[in-house]
Amino acid sequence: MAIMVSSSSCTYSLFSTTSYNTIRGEFESSSNHRPAVILPGLGNNSGDYHKLQVSLKQHGIPSVVAKVSRLDWFRNAAGLVDPNYWQGTLRPRPVLDWYLNRIDQAIQEAKEQSQGESLSLIGHSAGGWLARVYMENYGVSHISLLLTLGTPHLPPPKGVIDQTRGLLNYVEQHCSKAVYTPQLKYVCIAGRYIEGAPFFGNSMNGGKVSFRSRLVGQGYKQVCGKADVWGDGVVPEESAHLEGALNVSLEGVYHSPVGSDNDSRPWYGSPSVLHQWIHHLLDLQQPSS
Repeated sequence: MAIMVSSSSCTYSLFSTTSYNTIRGEFESSSNHRPAVILPGLGNNSGDYHKLQVSLKQHGIPSVVAKVSRLDWFRNAAGLVDPNYWQGTLRPRPVLDWYLNRIDQAIQEAKEQSQGESLSLIGHSAGGWLARVYMENYGVSHISLLLTLGTPHLPPPKGVIDQTRGLLNYVEQHCSKAVYTPQLKYVCIAGRYIEGAPFFGNSMNGGKVSFRSRLVGQGYKQVCGKADVWGDGVVPEESAHLEGALNVSLEGVYHSPVGSDNDSRPWYGSPSVLHQWIHHLLDLQQPSS
């Protein structure tokens, strides 16, 4: 499996509350790895990340998932009464305060058990850019890593309707730029599960195009303005990377835990994929194979 890794300076290839909310796994156990806070993506709930929590615990990483239900996402409908929604200039607050509060609650829970250690944030999909909004408003003194999984970081180009109604433009303009420093690291992971294609006509490579690729391509086009690009089935590869971050692309990785399969359709948190990025949580070097 080829893994493309890039930063602002280089690009190279490597080969290679129920029980759902907190895997408590004593923080004072044999592992002293910093705890991780997992931030669910749009439409997901906390339980979707239970298997990821179990896998992290097996590596000695305790974790907390922000408490989110699928019904919670309907709270975003409050934005419909804001004129900025219709103008495409919507701001994260106050519409998304409910989610920011859930992030803060999860972080406070992790801090209570971490004995003063710094934390890692793992943001899946929209959870990644919402983490950036949180960091801008609440500070980063206790955060040493933001690792995003299939997050659409970039707003769509002009002429493409912004599905976030201006939220991603706000994040790009007002949130701190990504960095990769000893104090704070941004790691942005993108999946290359399926290549999209225009709904009509031929693809750029001239090969046979499936209806599925054409359908996925329409989704990609709404995010980055182009249909014939690679992505994880929902978010285009190029949209999931940030200038200044350590950017990683993983082959064959699907967007969501919902509908994933460890063998034929692994997502970012599947065991076969997790081992390719978990070293960032352990402060270890990338494995050689």
